[in-house]
Amino acid sequence: MTKTDFKKSLKHLYAPSSKDFQVINVPAMNYLMVDGKGNPNTAQAYKDALETLYAVAYKLKFMSKAQQKDYVVPPLEGLWWADDMNSFITNNKDAWQWTMMIMTPDWITRDMLTEALRIVKTSKDPPALEKLRLETLTEGTSVQIMHIGSYADEAPTLARLHKHWMPENGYQPTGKHHEIYISDPRKTPAEKLKTVLRQPIKKH
Repeated sequence: MTKTDFKKSLKHLYAPSSKDFQVINVPAMNYLMVDGKGNPNTAQAYKDALETLYAVAYKLKFMSKAQQKDYVVPPLEGLWWADDMNSFITNNKDAWQWTMMIMTPDWITRDMLTEALRIVKTSKDPPALEKLRLETLTEGTSVQIMHIGSYADEAPTLARLHKHWMPENGYQPTGKHHEIYISDPRKTPAEKLKTVLRQPIKKH
């Protein structure tokens, strides 16, 4: 049985250059999602979201493997925004809103999800289970870059994207700021963390 690793089979989505911004077309993809608000370093809601996402994602992976379709659980991803976007400039993390998510293969059905939720509730009952949903995200034309370094050091790259690259190339943002966490922060030094920074865009 082969094991699909989406970081390799969808390399253009998960392994962009770290040197310059790249425009890509992102296909519609299915995600397990949990919404929340607050500082990702301290908010209990954030910890609950991750615990719930991983519990369900791995249950689905093992159910799929039992049906002879094995895959590597894709990396954690997040959509980020705020009512006042200056909250990101001022680093007011308590005002940040987010949707944390894990990509789910298109062969995972609603029935499989229902069964996975039932099993996970019985065995672990993670705190955000009632908030979890399976949803299709369609981003389309997007610009992205690989950020190498700590999450706190993303600001200059994002400023360059929004204040220079997009205006100079005739683009404007259309969707939420999207991050894909390629590295595991528990095992990787902050200066070596790899994070895909993505922004859906459209021409003026």
